[in-house]
Amino acid sequence: MNNPPMSQTNPSTPLLYAASSNLRLSFSCSCSTTTSSSEVSDDSPPTSFRFELQNVDYHHYPGKSLSGSYFFRPLALLSDHVGSVSCLALCGEFVLSASQGKDIIVWQQPDLNLFTKFGQGDGSVKALVTVGNKVFTAHQDSRIRVWKVSRSSENVFRLVDTLPTTKDYLGKFMKQSNYVQTRRHHKKLWIEHADSISCLTVYNGFIYSGSWDKTLKVWRISDLKCLESIKAHDDAINGLVACKGIVYSASADGKIKAWEKEGKGSHSLKGILQGHKDVSFNSVIVSEDGRWVYGGGSDGFVMGWEASGGFVSWKLVSETKAHQMAVLCMCLMGDFLCSGSADKSISIWKREAYGKLCKIGVICGHEGPVKCLQASPNSVGGGFLLYSGGLDKSVRVWWVPKHCKKIQDASTMQSSEENQ
Repeated sequence: MNNPPMSQTNPSTPLLYAASSNLRLSFSCSCSTTTSSSEVSDDSPPTSFRFELQNVDYHHYPGKSLSGSYFFRPLALLSDHVGSVSCLALCGEFVLSASQGKDIIVWQQPDLNLFTKFGQGDGSVKALVTVGNKVFTAHQDSRIRVWKVSRSSENVFRLVDTLPTTKDYLGKFMKQSNYVQTRRHHKKLWIEHADSISCLTVYNGFIYSGSWDKTLKVWRISDLKCLESIKAHDDAINGLVACKGIVYSASADGKIKAWEKEGKGSHSLKGILQGHKDVSFNSVIVSEDGRWVYGGGSDGFVMGWEASGGFVSWKLVSETKAHQMAVLCMCLMGDFLCSGSADKSISIWKREAYGKLCKIGVICGHEGPVKCLQASPNSVGGGFLLYSGGLDKSVRVWWVPKHCKKIQDASTMQSSEENQ
């Protein structure tokens, strides 16, 4: 039995390759579903699921690979957004996707049906992160919105606050020294971003926001107060990530900067990871142990650094031409690095010794640039699920095995694909 190509399916419904006897997806809840309502707190995060992929016929169900050994498989195509998909996040049993069309869609696993929408009309969404039972969304209108996930409420994702909060604003607007010059003849409070917020990250009780206004702001989760505003870069900040006490900011000025909080004090600059001249960094990721940092550039390169000496210095160890066009997003899943590009493709890499990257394959399917990637930490039949969002207004779900072999050189790969 042959699979129908993705282009022939109804774009408004999930495309699941589970109907065939050769490819069966089974989902089992990691905790009991018979818990009484009195035992479930309104503030508790949603239940998470464990995925299992069984009886996979690797040759019968082609995904997209450049090696001729077709091993990546498309599992779902979700096309309900009205605008380009800008960011993705996992929130317990839900997958959240947000778009430039001002809508946030909640997909419920395991069947990936549309569960609800929220945030309509609150401005184009640039980034989102989840913390416990809260979702933080960053918008083009320079504000961060806080949503509470409540299972007992009809409106499951309920807006509870906006940053800066009214309390924070009222506590500072009367004092002239709290205002900073944002552009000619225009001032704002230092707790306010003066341009679109492009990225968010969460670490150790804090939310970090990066903006096109070149600043990095630090917010305390417990009371949603803005604690710091750092003039971090000479151009727009496009990416943020934090690990092992270090926050990394990637900027269009061609630099990735490392910041560290000094005890109970403020953050200070610990190092600068320099990229190629006149090349923008669009994204940054870091390994779980904090040892390896990777930046994706507008020239299609992924650059890698090794941290040493207790995160006081970083050495450039790899420069990989990953795509023909700009690298827009990246994510890590163990030893695998996934990169999405303006060339509409997703490349899969295996991290090897000394931070080097070995290309495993390329996933094609998006009809526009790939703007965001999110990998599920759950093991799925010897692989993992990869979610991708693109400027084609779609979210796609892929299965990626963890036992891929190295691909051949570029000329052999292209010939193999043409033959197929």
